[in-house]
Parts: sequence; C-alpha cells; structure tokens
Amino acid sequence: MDPTEFSTFVKASGLDITEATGTRVVGHIDLDTNHHTPWGVVHGGVYTTAVETAASLGASLAVAERKHFAVGVHNATDFIRATKSGRVDVVAEPLQQGRTQQLWLVTVTETCTGKAIARGQVRLQNLPLPQ
Repeated sequence: MDPTEFSTFVKASGLDITEATGTRVVGHIDLDTNHHTPWGVVHGGVYTTAVETAASLGASLAVAERKHFAVGVHNATDFIRATKSGRVDVVAEPLQQGRTQQLWLVTVTETCTGKAIARGQVRLQNLPLPQ
C-alpha cells in the first residue's frame, strides 16, 4: 500500500500533503464552514486528524526500508487558538526516532499570520508490515 493514499476520512479533513519524507511532512488545509462545530469555529478533530496523519506518514516513511510502518499509540493535541476559515500549514518533524518507537511534533499555523493554531505530539510504534 502506498502510504500517501489516504482514507475517505482523512480526505474529508482536507489535508493536502505537499512534502513527505521520513524526517519531515508538510501540508495545508483550507478551512471553511465544512470544518465547523455547531458554534461556528473549526472542530478540534480536524487538527487532531492532521496531527495524527502527518506524524504517521512521516514515521512510516522513516521505517519503510525495514518493511515496517508506524502506528500512533498516543496523540496529545493542544488547541491554541480558535479560527473560522483560511489556510493553515501543517508541519511534522521527529523529536526522536528509535528502533521500536518514534516521537513526532506537529505544528498547525495560520498561513497568513504565522500564528499557532494547534500543536501535537504523537508517539508511534514501529511494526512489521502485515503479510
């Protein structure tokens, strides 16, 4: 399976990946009313999805040569600032990459202002690819 082929769920979040390696993943989301809670702000699950997806993609690419992939075992996403619309940038980079586990930091910032919207850390387990 190609790790850049996303599920319908991830596609619905609007995350567009523009760079993906085992040491950095970059993308963006164009936020609009489709991402809103009933109260008119972007749902935190959009950011959590972006954090988990970017970290999992990068971590999986980092261990692909070993015929492994990475699965999230813990996701801690902080929602820093509410927003209603506009483009946000998503950048994921590893804090630690070991033989069995990895820790990735993902930041979500407003493209126009550079202000932080959300930040997450994902701990991932490296596992052999299913046969």
